[in-house]
Amino acid sequence: MTGYYLQILEGALLTVGVSLSSLVVAVILGLLGAAAKLSGQRLVVFLATLYTTVIRGVPELVLMLLVFYGGAIGLNHLLLSLGFSQPVRIDPFTAGVLTIGFIYGAYMTETFRGAIMAIPKGQMEAAWAFGMSQARAFFRITLPQMVRYALPSFTNNWLVLIKTTALVSLIGLHEMTYRAKQASSATREPFIFLLFAAALFLIYTSLSLWVLRKLNDRYSLGDKKVSL
Repeated sequence: MTGYYLQILEGALLTVGVSLSSLVVAVILGLLGAAAKLSGQRLVVFLATLYTTVIRGVPELVLMLLVFYGGAIGLNHLLLSLGFSQPVRIDPFTAGVLTIGFIYGAYMTETFRGAIMAIPKGQMEAAWAFGMSQARAFFRITLPQMVRYALPSFTNNWLVLIKTTALVSLIGLHEMTYRAKQASSATREPFIFLLFAAALFLIYTSLSLWVLRKLNDRYSLGDKKVSL
């Protein structure tokens, strides 16, 4: 039995890797999506709105299967049309990371867009009046405040993202849920191993929540001082 627990722990490390990698993809897409929606250019706004609408309306499992199977087929057809005969296979880790990141990039888009809109426009206008470039004004003024406004919604998205990583077991990735199901089938003790996996997920989400609360307290320090 100890060997099965160790295998689930190894799978838990892979779960951490999938979730953190997916978060990086989601944050990048979220920032790009928020910038597109706030750009004021009709075509760009339309494409960003289409992205968030479609992604948030299609189940995660359907999207994951589309990327894992359909993505490989589409990529091979594209390469074949370009003269490459060697087929390409998308591995489960890459498919899981890209799919989860792509999905939660849509949620992060709305999170970051709302946070940026909560910042008074006059602050950026004042920064430009002082001669700051748009990039410097964003990193010095907008970004720190955006983090504070975005953290509550970001926290919820991150916690749901962690739990969504269990879906990658369906495309063959040997992460924590996959290992727990294997152990359950081999020993016919599903309750014990699935409960162990659930406890690991709970520990992971609890640690994440603690870190994000500390981060939220840090960025809200100025507001607390003003209220006092």
